Amino acid sequence: MASSGERGRFSTASRWADQPMVGFIGVGNMGGHMARNLLKKGYPLMVYDVSQQHMDTLKKDGAVLASSPAEVADHVTRIVTMLPESAHVQEVYTGKNGLFSKVKKQTLFIDSSTIDPAVSQAMAEEATEHGAMYVDAPVSGGVNAARDAVLTFMVGGTDKAFTDAKLLLDWMGKNIVHCGPVGTGQAAKICNNMLLGISMIGTSEAMNLGIKLGLDSKMLAKIFSMGSGRCWSSEVYNPVPGVIEGIPSSNDYKGGFGTALMTKDLKLAQNAAIATQSSTPMGSLAHQIYRMMTNQGFGEKDFSSAYQFIKAKL
Repeated sequence: MASSGERGRFSTASRWADQPMVGFIGVGNMGGHMARNLLKKGYPLMVYDVSQQHMDTLKKDGAVLASSPAEVADHVTRIVTMLPESAHVQEVYTGKNGLFSKVKKQTLFIDSSTIDPAVSQAMAEEATEHGAMYVDAPVSGGVNAARDAVLTFMVGGTDKAFTDAKLLLDWMGKNIVHCGPVGTGQAAKICNNMLLGISMIGTSEAMNLGIKLGLDSKMLAKIFSMGSGRCWSSEVYNPVPGVIEGIPSSNDYKGGFGTALMTKDLKLAQNAAIATQSSTPMGSLAHQIYRMMTNQGFGEKDFSSAYQFIKAKL
């Protein structure tokens, strides 16, 4: 018989007894919004995060809390993970209290972390050994896109795994793209983020120069959006405070996509460039700049703080 504490933990799920529960591990800046969108669509959710605060926030929205990844795997057969780095994914999946320690056959794992493609492939192989399926499904779009369920998912996996994963991803994103076998989602993501890092630095340089030349920042951003310099970093996520409300640059660069994470993604891109003997001079320079930012105290700030870094250096 379940204890009163256990009955309390699982009572929330009884409201959605007609739908199978979904697991979600990693409910921080991005994952929290993604998980909340599943709750809004009526999916019962069991969540786990190393941050009790993040879990408590989701509990208020109706999620059931787990004490470990293993507990999540023991109760559900569809699990989304959203974690910072390759090492975190390996620990959550293969650790002592990891997902694979309690995995059920036919479980579908959807990993939306941005990690080394080789790690995704290794996780997929082990999932197959357990009779489960795994897709890598990293995202693009930022925190606001996660909140508004308009993310782009770049998915690597078999046709069947993609079809099954899409049933959940459709509620969290707008564009769900099947890139190929496991690992290709990560490949697409690190290429995308290399370009993003480069463009954010370029936007920061151009905005800083224009402002020093006496141009109004909002007017300059408007010109970029109408001209050939148009890009996401300028139009949607402008790095200059006050140009666009509701994004990290207008909130002291809090929240959003951390500089340390961008540095990690650019390192993944450089590792891939070395492995494939691809020339990426701008990607290499962007990596060096973000490394300097991380070492000089910008690591926890949103990556658009490149504007502040460049402004202070000139």
